[in-house]
Amino acid sequence: MVGAVAVLALTTACGQESAPPASSQNVGATASAGGYATSGTGLGDGAGYDAGAAGQAGGAGQGASAGELSVSTNQELGKVLTDSGGLTLYRFDKDTAEPPKSACEGDCAKKWPPVPADDATAGTGIDKALLGSVVRTDGTRQLTVDGWPAYRYAQDAAAGDVNGQGVGETWYALAPDGKKAQGGAGAEATGGLPGLSTRKDAKLGEIVIDGNGMTVYRFMKDSPWPMKTACVGQCVKKWPVVAPVAADDTKGIDLKGSGPRGQGYVVFDRPDGRKQQTIDCVPIYTFAGDKKPGDTNGQGVGGTWYAIRPDGKPVGAQQK
Repeated sequence: MVGAVAVLALTTACGQESAPPASSQNVGATASAGGYATSGTGLGDGAGYDAGAAGQAGGAGQGASAGELSVSTNQELGKVLTDSGGLTLYRFDKDTAEPPKSACEGDCAKKWPPVPADDATAGTGIDKALLGSVVRTDGTRQLTVDGWPAYRYAQDAAAGDVNGQGVGETWYALAPDGKKAQGGAGAEATGGLPGLSTRKDAKLGEIVIDGNGMTVYRFMKDSPWPMKTACVGQCVKKWPVVAPVAADDTKGIDLKGSGPRGQGYVVFDRPDGRKQQTIDCVPIYTFAGDKKPGDTNGQGVGGTWYAIRPDGKPVGAQQK
């Protein structure tokens, strides 16, 4: 439940009272995505692939309808398309977009399940005119994005996983415009930014931005002492978590923190298994409603979301 508050596993620097037992849950695992341990992604288009095992592992998440598509921000790849369950969508270099045609059949389609087109709709930040369909050889309709057939990957167990990226040098996550999500675009557009840095906003002052130049936020329902998160489930689709960023890949960020141990720049494990960066022990996020570097559309949303300063304090909000 989105509003439920879940205690996180974290370091004692952020006020941990007792560490929860170790979990074997895959990083980023969610119930809707089907939980199972992923293996390496160096396989080709199906060689050495156990179709039966993958079909069982993928569960309902891989065979489910697409629903409302979303745009998710990945630390390395930038913006990628996901289905309503948060699973990454991919394209195949051996397919064609003009005309749309899939070259992934048989065992390939078990490893890379085609995304059904029947109920796929365009969510925020997606041009619905780019969505279409192609009839596969078995008569089913597969979703296309700017002509490219869309797939999931059987070894993506969880929302946010991108284990299919670059597999066989032919499979790539889909960007919202149908192109390949290969990373680097955000850094090139913003002049080669560190993983986390700051910028001067005309209205908000100095705020934190990620490596793609996107504004970073904090949620006032979260707690740093002891650390808790209130953004789970559907919430993280609208407010993607910021993945861990090495301290030496930051510029202008307060790495010390204000806690009793003076260690505020730490990484913790969320209750869904994903790892999230914090500033002064405050979990940080981006906003799916921000479409380009410089956007601050998440500022003040619901009276609970605010851009974050380099010391972890919220911009324009009173702290208790």
